[in-house]
Amino acid sequence: MKYFDYAATTPPHPEVVRTITEIMEAQFGNASSIHGYGERADQLLRRARAGCAAAIGVKADEIIFTSGATESNNLAIKGAALRYASRGKHIITTAAEHASVYESVLQLQQWGWEVTFLPVDSEGRVTAEQVIEAVRSDTVLVSLMHVNNETGTVHPVQEIGQQLKQKAPRVLFHVDGVQGFGKLPVAPAQWKADLYSLSAHKVRGPKGTGLLYVRDGVELTSLLSGGSQEHGLRAGTENVAMIVGMAKAMRIAAESQPDFARRIRVIRDRMIDTIAVIPGLELNSTKEGAPHIVNFSYPGMKAEVALHTLEQLGCTVSTQSACSSRSAEPSRVLLAMGREAACAAGGLRISFGDEHTEEDAAMLEQALHQMVARLRPLERRM
Repeated sequence: MKYFDYAATTPPHPEVVRTITEIMEAQFGNASSIHGYGERADQLLRRARAGCAAAIGVKADEIIFTSGATESNNLAIKGAALRYASRGKHIITTAAEHASVYESVLQLQQWGWEVTFLPVDSEGRVTAEQVIEAVRSDTVLVSLMHVNNETGTVHPVQEIGQQLKQKAPRVLFHVDGVQGFGKLPVAPAQWKADLYSLSAHKVRGPKGTGLLYVRDGVELTSLLSGGSQEHGLRAGTENVAMIVGMAKAMRIAAESQPDFARRIRVIRDRMIDTIAVIPGLELNSTKEGAPHIVNFSYPGMKAEVALHTLEQLGCTVSTQSACSSRSAEPSRVLLAMGREAACAAGGLRISFGDEHTEEDAAMLEQALHQMVARLRPLERRM
């Protein structure tokens, strides 16, 4: 069985597993305690914070550890909206964001905030001009993803961030960076991002661990009441072993990013060329996207039927994002891109990781051909 769902989660790197195991066995102290055990845990936490910061080119004291990108996105969006409500109650995002962003702004909408959902083009992209035109005097936050988790579409976040700061320097800019880090060059400070979210398990780190970059000077309202951990923004005892594991995974991912992008893009482009010539399949991704994601549809065929057929043929892929894959509804992202309901309901995602080879791609190509041949007689009945 070959696993092609790295955008959902990744197998932890052996070095990360060893590091986590060693710390869990030997360094179990609470980093907030002032005795020796606590001091050693705090030292590990400080080193991990510095390592994570170095991987994305920011300062260590700008890193807040969380349970993952969903929490980071919630803290960034709701924390900023609540803290700066006196400036206004208008937020800008797109209709194609990850559920943790989309649902966060919908909740704020219920609480009285106004949200502008920018339309995306047929490739799922927005322009800097769209963002700038949507800014109002009461806008407090713009939240956009770097790379779309379903299609691999890349937003021009640097252009957007820099133009936003020129026109409206008080408007905060949040980037959901989950699918971009380790795959593309990342520079939140250069992008003029005020907030930037990551999740460890997308880069062969542990699940349940993530971070939020909060630019120096930006204030947030904490969503968790309790202790003063994480500069008072995230109460609760830090999971030292998992955080150190994330720092290790981020270092490896940052160092290997150029090679990953070069090698995996070749495999991704080959897959796009293959899908383009298989009758009945429709591409939703382009070669201009991130190097690791290919999204396509099998209109008229239930996505789960195609998925399980590929699984029977030895290849694991996904439908929509992992957070929405159990939903029977058409992909919100593909609908926002203008795809018809049948296409949006039959979307499948292939996502590659650093372990994949040309031989793996050849196996998947063969499985795609076999899947269509096997399911074609059922098309009219589905």
